[in-house]
Amino acid sequence: MSHLLTLYRRLESHSAGRALLALLAGLAVALAHPPFGVLPGLLGFAILLRLADQATPARPLAAAFFRGWLAGLGYFALSVWWVTEAFLVDAAAHGWMAPFALVFLAGGLALFWGGGLWLYRLARPRGPARLLVFAGALALAEFVRGHIFTGFPWNLPGEAWRAGGAPSQAAALVGAYGLTWITLALAASPGVLPGLPRRQAMAVGAAAVAVLAGLYGGGAWRLATAPEPRDTAPLIRIVQADVDQKTKWRPENLDLIFDDYVRLSALPAPRRPDLVIWPEGALPAVIDDLLAPGEPYPVVLAQTFAPGQVLMLGANRVGLGQDGALDYFNTLVAFQRMEASGLEVVGIYDKHRLVPFGEYLPLGETMTRLGLRSLVNMPADFTAGPPPQPLTLPGLPPVQPLICYEALFPRFTGQGAARGGIRAEWILNISNDAWFGATSGPWQHLNLSSYRAIEEGLPLVRSTPTGVSGVIDSRGRLQPGAWMSQGRRGVIDAPLPPPDGPTLFSRLGNLPFAIMLLVSGAIAVTSWIRRR
Repeated sequence: MSHLLTLYRRLESHSAGRALLALLAGLAVALAHPPFGVLPGLLGFAILLRLADQATPARPLAAAFFRGWLAGLGYFALSVWWVTEAFLVDAAAHGWMAPFALVFLAGGLALFWGGGLWLYRLARPRGPARLLVFAGALALAEFVRGHIFTGFPWNLPGEAWRAGGAPSQAAALVGAYGLTWITLALAASPGVLPGLPRRQAMAVGAAAVAVLAGLYGGGAWRLATAPEPRDTAPLIRIVQADVDQKTKWRPENLDLIFDDYVRLSALPAPRRPDLVIWPEGALPAVIDDLLAPGEPYPVVLAQTFAPGQVLMLGANRVGLGQDGALDYFNTLVAFQRMEASGLEVVGIYDKHRLVPFGEYLPLGETMTRLGLRSLVNMPADFTAGPPPQPLTLPGLPPVQPLICYEALFPRFTGQGAARGGIRAEWILNISNDAWFGATSGPWQHLNLSSYRAIEEGLPLVRSTPTGVSGVIDSRGRLQPGAWMSQGRRGVIDAPLPPPDGPTLFSRLGNLPFAIMLLVSGAIAVTSWIRRR
């Protein structure tokens, strides 16, 4: 340990060493997220706070920004490296973009961390209270990252805690952004201790221990008071066919993939599933073509499902736009098997938040001239659907669908309930994580989507073609025996867990987080006024 401290001091005493420390701090924090789970890596924020405090007197704001950017570069490079896999699905067409995508994405997202440290250094707070200014500045930067240009809130620092564990339960009170503020303040606290008077250092340490004990103790209590399962809960079957994205869109594979899903859906079960779920983009075709008169697919589906059963599947859908052109939608379609008339469509949800560059091109015409296009296997970019609201399907509790990327966004489910006038009783997240192969991406996506269950107090069902699929309770916990990892093929049969009552976060949204930012801002302004 003494050798590490000596090495740290040597690095901290040189500008190049401080730059290296910033990069390593970001990498360490990224290791706290699944699938790594190295929680001591969060102490990288303590290093980052010290580096911001030590910014060069000649150009302190520029130095703080650069160190924040370097830390963000390490953090996001390790957090989103899986994005390169999407470009290698069709390597001949898109493979050349993979390294540029990672460099520009990680470097662009790192600008928010640079801005957060710039803001912190601008306030130049003194004493132990600067810890809360640091937490507020960086949490504000993360909030902006999650909202600007449709937002990309992947791996918020507050979501480094494993969903379903005790500390993650705080998201039911303050949401992922509020938990980010708490996590930043807690993790960075060792960074303010050097140089403090003994009494102040002891107070900061005691406060940090109390917060950590509150996260674990309060979370353990909440986990112990989860609602009991219901005997009358619907039985859900999730179908994971393990379809490789690289070969999925070959025309000759459509019937093979369809037959796979049908066979798995018809497997025997102790009791007949009330609902069968196929993932996002389950079939490599437009659903309108498959349901056209004379096609065999509707007949086969009607023969597969019993009267009253519901099938929900992700599909590409075509609609006629206002200008007469065709619009393409990434859609969840719900069918029910009727007694006499076969399958009938009983619900449709078109994805509202689209993935930039994956499903649509920002500045589309300009990007097209540069030779770029989105990764969708469609003639044109997807069109965004209307804002979400819960679906009410025959014989099932109201559900809020979230398609892929939409599960990253806190409050997205709650906003849908407000528009629909009813509260959903569960969340369905269908996602095509086959784009990301056997990387950390699917495991992180599972963790992030599970936070939506905690925030809203609702169970969540997750369906992907290659994993990770599963049933998650209202505390964010994967249900034992009700999940399937990457690369496995089969079905998951499980009862739908019960919903909890509305959480504080579902009632107040980001108001607690706003109060935290106000506290940080008040300390920063007071510090600035005193210095002036």
